[in-house]
Amino acid sequence: MNTLNKVTVMPNLPKRIERLQDLAYNLYWSWTPRAQDLYRDLNPDIWERYHNNPVRTLIEISQKDVQAALKDPEYLERYDQVIKDFDAYMKQKKTWYSRQKQKLSGKVAYFSAEFAYAESLPIYSGGLGVLAGDHCKSASDVGLPFVGVGLLYHQGYFTQLLDKDGWQQERYDEQNLSTLPIELARKDGRELRVHVDILGRDVQSRVWILQVGRIKVYLMDTNVPENSPEDRNLTARLYGGNQEMRIAQEMVLGIGGVRALRALGENIAIWHMNEGHAAFMGLERVREYEQQLGLSFREAVELAAASTLFTTHTPVPAGNDAFPMDLIDRYLGSWYNALNVGREEFQELARHDQPWGPTFSMTVLALKLSRAANGVSALHGEVSRKMWNFLYPGAHHSEVPIGHVTNGAHTLTFLAQELRDLFDQYLTEDWKERVHEKEIWQDLDKIPDAEFTQTLHNLKKKMTGFVRERLRRQYLRHGASAARVASAEQVLDTHALTIGFARRFATYKRATLLFRDLDRLKRIVNNPERPVQFVFAGKAHPADNPGKEFIQQIYRYAQDPELKGKIVIVENYDMEVARHLVQGVDVWLNNPRRPLEASGTSGMKASFNGSPNLSILDGWWVEGFDDKNTNGWAIGEEREYENLDVQDDADAYSLYDLLENQIVPVYYERDDSKVRYKWMNIARQAIKTVGPQFSMSRQVIDYTRQYYTALDARAQVISKDDLKAIRHIAGWKNWVRQQWSRLQVEAFSELPEQAKPGDTVKVFVRVQTAGIDPETLRVEGVIRRQSDDVRNFGILTLQSTHDGWAEYAGEVALPESGTFEVGARVLPYLPDLSTPLELGLIRWA
Repeated sequence: MNTLNKVTVMPNLPKRIERLQDLAYNLYWSWTPRAQDLYRDLNPDIWERYHNNPVRTLIEISQKDVQAALKDPEYLERYDQVIKDFDAYMKQKKTWYSRQKQKLSGKVAYFSAEFAYAESLPIYSGGLGVLAGDHCKSASDVGLPFVGVGLLYHQGYFTQLLDKDGWQQERYDEQNLSTLPIELARKDGRELRVHVDILGRDVQSRVWILQVGRIKVYLMDTNVPENSPEDRNLTARLYGGNQEMRIAQEMVLGIGGVRALRALGENIAIWHMNEGHAAFMGLERVREYEQQLGLSFREAVELAAASTLFTTHTPVPAGNDAFPMDLIDRYLGSWYNALNVGREEFQELARHDQPWGPTFSMTVLALKLSRAANGVSALHGEVSRKMWNFLYPGAHHSEVPIGHVTNGAHTLTFLAQELRDLFDQYLTEDWKERVHEKEIWQDLDKIPDAEFTQTLHNLKKKMTGFVRERLRRQYLRHGASAARVASAEQVLDTHALTIGFARRFATYKRATLLFRDLDRLKRIVNNPERPVQFVFAGKAHPADNPGKEFIQQIYRYAQDPELKGKIVIVENYDMEVARHLVQGVDVWLNNPRRPLEASGTSGMKASFNGSPNLSILDGWWVEGFDDKNTNGWAIGEEREYENLDVQDDADAYSLYDLLENQIVPVYYERDDSKVRYKWMNIARQAIKTVGPQFSMSRQVIDYTRQYYTALDARAQVISKDDLKAIRHIAGWKNWVRQQWSRLQVEAFSELPEQAKPGDTVKVFVRVQTAGIDPETLRVEGVIRRQSDDVRNFGILTLQSTHDGWAEYAGEVALPESGTFEVGARVLPYLPDLSTPLELGLIRWA
């Protein structure tokens, strides 16, 4: 830590509680409510005024505040326990990773354009950032060798304010870096500077270190005196500006991020690109390997890609950055010479042909500069394989080498302290370290219904108080009448069924679907015996006027006399608002347009807190829903629609039907002792099923097992012997691509008149190899059912070669009864490749 800076900034903490400084500079406190209470209780007004910022709280507190804490035995007892837990966490040796036999050869470097750790560090916009922040926290929890790389935005995303008409206004607040839990990276006693050439300008970045539990995150910052005003603004705002601003930001992130890690001496084994924003990371590593190891461009690409993983997060075009080729010429034209590669070959790395012309796609670049890729749910993996199938012409989409790791959420960040305390009484002592294990959650059944009910009700009251206070402040800002301000205290009934909806207000998330049949909705919410109420929150991108219109529509519905107090929208959705809502509502609503929700994580967090999901079968909920309505409810059918109005009508009808006939009746049902027995079973089941399966610990463990260790093992093998395998693969690929258009294939088969499942079909193939070594061709007999896409492959054996022709033969099994087509295809293949489709070349007979 930068102790000198802390002593200068915070001179008034006596030794008895000085460890609060260390804790404030470690984001461990962001998933430890008891630690947050220590800062809040020093001075609640300061804590809230500065957005739950522990560093700012320590700066602003008076000696009177400190002395009051020193005289409070209960405060000091809590302080001692928090510091004890913090020290134990930081020194813990027996982690999940420590127990693994296969270790990585270095650290995982995780590049992301945004990270969400706490509301006091607003360098995130939404789900992607929260996921990235949670990934870092769980990497710390499981003991993974890991670093994060991102950008430090001086103005963050934006503060959302709703005006009197409900229209979103954006306010950008400059952050005071001296009050953030960060320290400057130094080298040889001097402030580290990283240099990136952008349009011939030497753009400098300083690097800030953020301590997240046991791991570090490095944040690039161009706001330094040596840069021009234009370049200083590159790290001003997240997702702001035009395409030129975006490409420059991504150069600082990807290129500058790699240079920062090198300067800091980090030993990186795996390079993980979290979304395409970070893809320039691969180009910088290619440049390094060419200059430092004397490799050719193609050889350097192979070496860089061998240790790289790419995670794609969205099927929505706006979420996949793509730049015009002339913009690439301007910003990256100097890289053609630096990489010793022609313009066409360079741009081919990222070429995505669109109806309006070719674009430089950051997603395509990321896919081609990595040797493993994944979507963020099982369904999203399937959608991604179809979406990027064009990169593998001739392949069926099911074969496209994009897998999936379903997202999770960091349990302890979003689990209410009240539920933690309850779980401490009934779950195994070390449950916090084992949240990903299903077995530990079975003990939830030991919690008495009355005790569980009371805890959830207390959380609802806490959430209701938070929403009312937010509305009161909003009305005061609008200059509302005293009666209007006072009305904020009347919204939401703590005994009514309360449903939450909070997320980014992109139009495909259909925030207004609930209002499709307004009369029916009014009947539901105004049932005097069984009332229902809804709480909304969310931001639209500043340039997304349709998203802003959705916010305004909900705001206006909230003013409708028949809906007033039953429909509430809370402004400035951030981690604090999210935490209160997921911990306090009874049900979590999510109704995106399937299949555009890649994963979603807000519903997971709600279920951690006993709030079942009411959701479209999209993203993670396809895997989380148990089909028996015991842990939540599924809106609509598991299908897509060609007509969007038909889809909206069908999903809205299903939503109303579920509310009226299933959710509302079971919520208000009581047994003879007035206990909501059935509802408590659903709440328990939501925690028991969602808690382990969708914990971030499970996600990080999956990444490690499925990708990190496998990539590292392959990279180590093909990098041996002075990179002999790397050079061979690159040369062989180049030769194959040159010759492939000349390759010819002929196929024959012996088909029985009748056969039963398990019988085989003999397939013979002749290949004019065009000079390609026949031993490096993978020849497959293929059986495909005529009525669908199910396929069965058999690898054929090389029989003979003569006159440039190679002959192959083998048998392919009939998988089941039916009518089948028989064919054959050829792929170039070496055992050292990451996948048979690595070259994206297939020739069918």
